[in-house]
Amino acid sequence: MTARRSGPLRGTVRAPGDKSISHRALILGALAHGVTEVEGLLEGEDVRRSAAAMTAFGAKVERLGEGRWRVEGKGGFSEPADVIDCGNAGTGVRLIMGAMAGFRLNATFTGDASLRGRPMNRVLNPLGEMGATWICREGGRLPLTLRGGGLRHIAYTVPVPSAQVKSAVLLAGLHAEGGVEVIELEATRDHTERMLRAFGAQVDVTEESPRRHIVLPGGQSLGGTRVRVPGDPSSAAFPLVAALVTPGSEVTVEGMLLNALRIGLLDTLGEMGADLSVTNIREEGGETVADVTARHSALEGVTVPPERAPSMIDEYPILAVAAAFAEGPTVMRGIGEMRVKESDRIALMAAGLAACGVGVEEGPDSLTVVGSVRGNHGVAGGARVTTHGDHRIAMSHLILGLASEEPVAVDEPGMIATSFPGFVDLMRTLGGEIEA
Repeated sequence: MTARRSGPLRGTVRAPGDKSISHRALILGALAHGVTEVEGLLEGEDVRRSAAAMTAFGAKVERLGEGRWRVEGKGGFSEPADVIDCGNAGTGVRLIMGAMAGFRLNATFTGDASLRGRPMNRVLNPLGEMGATWICREGGRLPLTLRGGGLRHIAYTVPVPSAQVKSAVLLAGLHAEGGVEVIELEATRDHTERMLRAFGAQVDVTEESPRRHIVLPGGQSLGGTRVRVPGDPSSAAFPLVAALVTPGSEVTVEGMLLNALRIGLLDTLGEMGADLSVTNIREEGGETVADVTARHSALEGVTVPPERAPSMIDEYPILAVAAAFAEGPTVMRGIGEMRVKESDRIALMAAGLAACGVGVEEGPDSLTVVGSVRGNHGVAGGARVTTHGDHRIAMSHLILGLASEEPVAVDEPGMIATSFPGFVDLMRTLGGEIEA
């Protein structure tokens, strides 16, 4: 797939449903008693894998229409008859393992080549402290068989900022004797806490910035509810950054999630001089959403505070693209988590940008994009970028190609559908020149 230098991008679009919230809506709906109705569910491959897994664990899951799903839960999980294949969904498999660990059953998990290469120890360690057991490949890698049930209370301090780890422990704690406590040294996205309350659970949070102490009392049951999934800020980032770097552009993304723990990219782009406006701020389904407009801007390089990483860890690849068009270096530190995502995202972004003529410096947990001395007109492009099947690497480089001097191609665009089905059509609607 190839992206070519485009004219001004203009229009109003809606980002697909937030992937993190979509996974959680399906899992909590399956754990609950009764019916959960979901609107705006992301229908990418990752979320569909979670839907299939909830069916395998005994819930009744139906698609009623575009983005509209119904989950009928039985208040718990039953043992699946076959292996649970989570595809490329790292969030899905970690949260599902946490949820099933509370029940006396065995389940075997696998995934695609990328997911089978990603370590699960950071989730397995606290689940083991609670009493779960497992057998897996070396390094905590899938395929993995987990045995749950008989969990005990723990007070767990999350060693590195990770909403996936926190959420897995909280979901396991729903069926642990005495519940569970989680201590975060740095706050991460709080969708699980919010959604647990929406399903009727008591969740007590004490904040002593940047620490958070979360208490989930034991003996609770969930009831079905209605969930409206807001637009995913990680997906909205692509058309917004495309507008910032493409001359003459103005793009609005409607209904974007504005959770304070998810908008680090907007803060960073603002510091770079981006012309962004946030309007129509409102509450939907317990979350703040808004319409965000981006206009072409002369960007300047900045140093991103390392403590901001948890609020934008998935957005660093597209930030690196914005930085490529900025004047002066953009320094990103404290981003070692990027090396254990769907791919080593630091290495792949560094390699892709370098192949397109952008100066980069790579460190163990850092990436510096030197930027262009000519402002928004200095990226040569002209490369075919290796993505290792990583959807965010592919989309980021396609956005780069819309504003670079020569076309930019990516080698495995099919994986884009895991998180952003309709990405190419959406960008074409705005005027972007992307061709298969």
